[in-house]
Amino acid sequence: MTPATSDSPPPRVRLPKRRGVELSLLVCAVLFSVYGYADVGLARSGAVPPDVAGYGAGLGLLALFAHLAVRFRAPYADPLLLPIAVLLNGLGLVLIYRLDLETPADRAAPTQLVWSALGVALFAAVVVFLRDHRLLQRYAYVSVAAALVLLTVPIFFPAVNGAKIWIRVGGFSFQPGEFAKILLAVFFAAYLAANRTALAHTGRRLWRIRLPAGRVLGPIVAIWLISVGVLILERDLGTSLLFFGLFVILLYVATGRTGWIAVGLLLAAVGACVVGTLEPHVHGRVEDWLDPFASIEAGRGPGQLAQSLFAFAAGGMFGAGLGLGHSALIGFAAKSDFILATAGEELGLVGLTALFLLYALLVARGYRSGLALRDPFGRLLAIGLASILALQVFVIAGGVMGLIPLTGMAMPFLAQGGSSVVTNWIMVALLIRLSDSARAPGHGEDGEGFDADTETGVARLPEPEDVR
Repeated sequence: MTPATSDSPPPRVRLPKRRGVELSLLVCAVLFSVYGYADVGLARSGAVPPDVAGYGAGLGLLALFAHLAVRFRAPYADPLLLPIAVLLNGLGLVLIYRLDLETPADRAAPTQLVWSALGVALFAAVVVFLRDHRLLQRYAYVSVAAALVLLTVPIFFPAVNGAKIWIRVGGFSFQPGEFAKILLAVFFAAYLAANRTALAHTGRRLWRIRLPAGRVLGPIVAIWLISVGVLILERDLGTSLLFFGLFVILLYVATGRTGWIAVGLLLAAVGACVVGTLEPHVHGRVEDWLDPFASIEAGRGPGQLAQSLFAFAAGGMFGAGLGLGHSALIGFAAKSDFILATAGEELGLVGLTALFLLYALLVARGYRSGLALRDPFGRLLAIGLASILALQVFVIAGGVMGLIPLTGMAMPFLAQGGSSVVTNWIMVALLIRLSDSARAPGHGEDGEGFDADTETGVARLPEPEDVR
């Protein structure tokens, strides 16, 4: 062996692109959704719905369009992210169509399909035009300013179902807080990536917790307090809990200090007690959670939470079958807040478990992409976006099942809501871009690596040379 040969670097390993795997999974996702759509028609009227071909073609074209964007602009992206999103979106359309049959005057499935098309279009735009996720780090303060504006505007509009979270102009309405969560995730990731060393190693020690210096932690805490304060004024405690959880998770990931988890849980408990006691709208939801059957005992009939619990109980292990349940008795929120109850009643515990596993797999692949990235901003952004999805599922499922008070949020991809489905597609697009950067050859040659703390086993971000 010659010296030149011995000194040469090892050949670069090229990971498979797996776009064929992604396409195969997309075909399965579309066929599964079409089967569910046809099954609802067979159960309700004994015949396949006449528009099943149009539904299948529409969903298939959206999936193909998204796949082509990924194939040509993010060829090394995770092959599971897009199929899971298409399957969840397709199942959501099936459940909304099933509930539409109970309310002929309020058909939401066609509108939801239009919003899904818009979401896929924005998904493709992000994948095609955002060639490097690190460009977002430059716009951290623009993002937080835009997020605060979006959160503040609904205060000046009338409340809808007790909360001021909607902007309604004529027949058009949208929920700006859905878009704000992505912008805040970008800001938190950028700020914490730039100041992670100062957050972890400066400031005073209180018992076993080292508190960061106020000049470093102050700005991000101020932004978080402003956003949560605005949401409290809007009486949208579900989104407040989401932002608080995102803040604590990213702070823990950036610093590796487990004490922040304990502090976050303590502050969340104190805040929940105070707001749940003083705010009438939230206090009413806490009372319903503590005694969901009080309305029945008072002779007023079962409320929404009670009907939801009845739906889960009626589903049993394997469910009543698509189209054969009675979850429409829940009322006006059956297609949005309580759509999970329809899934529980008609798909049973087995189907509900499969849904949760899909969400868990989507979140896990997002975390995996984040851990594979070498730049701190990308890692924090990927973990933040995946955590948003995880927190949403926990908060919504916990409220509908009676584990925690109701929050009024929308189940990702599954529930009726244009703003929600559009922002969820944008988050998946960002995860696609991040996973492509993580798997592409040479993605980390100019970035920073990370190693594991030998004592705690926690992934540790590298120390930056300068702290801004």
